[in-house]
This record gives sequence, structure tokens and C-alpha cells, in this order.
Amino acid sequence: MSIGAGPDSPGSSGRGLPVEIVDACLRGGGGGSPTAVLRGVPASEAERRRVPVLLGTSHAVFVCDEGREDGLPVVSLHFATVEGDLAACGHGTVAALTVLAERAGARSFQAVLRVAGTTFTGRAVRNHDGLVEARFETDSIALRAATPAERNSVLPAMGLAPGAVGEACVATLGRPRMLLSVASRLELAALVPDLDRLRDACDRIGLLGCYVYCEPNADGHAAARLFAPSIGVPEDIANANSTACLAARLAHRGITSITVDMGDSLGHPATITAGRTSTPTGPLVHVGGTARIVRRLTLNGGEKGSAG
Repeated sequence: MSIGAGPDSPGSSGRGLPVEIVDACLRGGGGGSPTAVLRGVPASEAERRRVPVLLGTSHAVFVCDEGREDGLPVVSLHFATVEGDLAACGHGTVAALTVLAERAGARSFQAVLRVAGTTFTGRAVRNHDGLVEARFETDSIALRAATPAERNSVLPAMGLAPGAVGEACVATLGRPRMLLSVASRLELAALVPDLDRLRDACDRIGLLGCYVYCEPNADGHAAARLFAPSIGVPEDIANANSTACLAARLAHRGITSITVDMGDSLGHPATITAGRTSTPTGPLVHVGGTARIVRRLTLNGGEKGSAG
């Protein structure tokens, strides 16, 4: 299958699409979620969904420069998995900011980001050891209690009895997802959901997936796992958008800053930080992590790419 380029892509002249593979949301400088960041957008959704297959990542991010606004670069981001386009992707945004900061060359970087009709601010700081601290802000999170019908659809697929779950809510940032709390990291680690049943349930009620977390300790440190077979990701190594939703949820209980570990069950330890602050225009959630570019290549006509 050929990967073509859209009219605004650097590859539209036949040069192929430049790609950086970024390990996003590292823990202690290692692990993280391998994410493909491409400059330009392939012409069709079928081509975009093929990119993660070719590159061996769960997600791909397509970056397009759109000029400047108030002295800052304006960049649009598009996301895809093997199942198709996504409205948003948090760790993909961290990966894109990492690439943009490296491209800019300055120690500190800030940009206006446009994703699926929303506009927000992204920031990154480049460290001397090749790591980038990236974060973005959003005021677009919606929360509501999960209905009994939603709980009754998702809990059996997750292998969870109603009494084993604390809070259950539906949170929307990009697409809705269910947030479920369990009592401990041991219970979290023991989860073995029926992924086919979970996909059916999420498809039926319009959810991206199920984000299960254990309650944070006194320092705001927690752990979580996201299962999203509906978007072709049985389990996500790192999911920053769901963690942003959790930060918004916990802020109602006075917890304003959290650090969430993910990916341990997949052998890719990842950590995401998030919190909520009050501003004159309303509450703002900030979320991000540490990332590193680990590989550069060029994606050409259905091949895995040549070193760039």
C-alpha cells in the first residue's frame, strides 16, 4: 500500500513523509509510549490508519504548520490508530511538542495547538540530556456520572463486580471514556478484561474505552490502565487525555495535582503528570510528561522507511 501525501504535506513532491519516533511519557528516563510523529498528513484516512502498522506504534500524529499568531507558531495536529482517525490524543500531543521543540532549537518552546476544532497552548522545555518536558492545557473536559446501564455494560467486560468499583464516571476530552476506580494497585494489575466484550460494550454506548485507576496516595501518586479495543489499542501504554480527565475529576475532592503510572503490565513503564488550576476564565487542566526522540526516518510508498 502506498502512503501518499496531502497537498499541505512536505511529501507532496514525492520526497516521502519525515517521521520521528518519540517515546512519550517516560518514567525515570526510560520506558514510555512509542509514538510516530509525521510532518504532513497522508491524503486519506485509509493511509493514515496504515501508518501505525508500518511503523509499529499504537498511534500516529500528523503535524501541520499554520503560520503564527501573537508571535507564537500555530500548529494543527491530527491523530490516527489502526482503526482510523482520533479526535484527540494526549500522549501524541506530548510527542508532537517534543518534535516541535527539537525543531525550534531553543531551550523553551511554546505554540498554539489546534486539534479537531479546539485551540489550546502547548509548552516544552529541552533538557541537556536529550529529554523534553512537554505539557499542554485544556478547558474542554466534561464529566458526568456513569448511568446504571453504562456500568452494567462495562463492568462485566472488565471482569469487575459492582462492589469492587468505587467511582464510575464518563469523561470527555476528544471522545468519551469511562473512568473506574479500584481499591489498590494489586487489583489494578490483576485486571484481565474480555476485550471482545469490552469493544462491543464501548461501541454500543459510544465510548473510546475504559480507564481504571487506583486512588492516589497522600502525595497524589496513582496508577492506571486504559483498555481501548474500539480504537485498535487493547491496552494503552500511556494515556494523557484520560489522566487529564482524572485530574479534573479529583479536583472536585480537593486533589489538585496527580502523578499517574501506566504501562507496567506491558513492560513499558510510563508516567504522566496532571493537575487543575483556577484562572479568571475558569478551571484549566494541565497535563504532560517527559519524552525523547529515539529514531528518525522517512516513510515512503508502503515501506517501513529509510533512515532520515
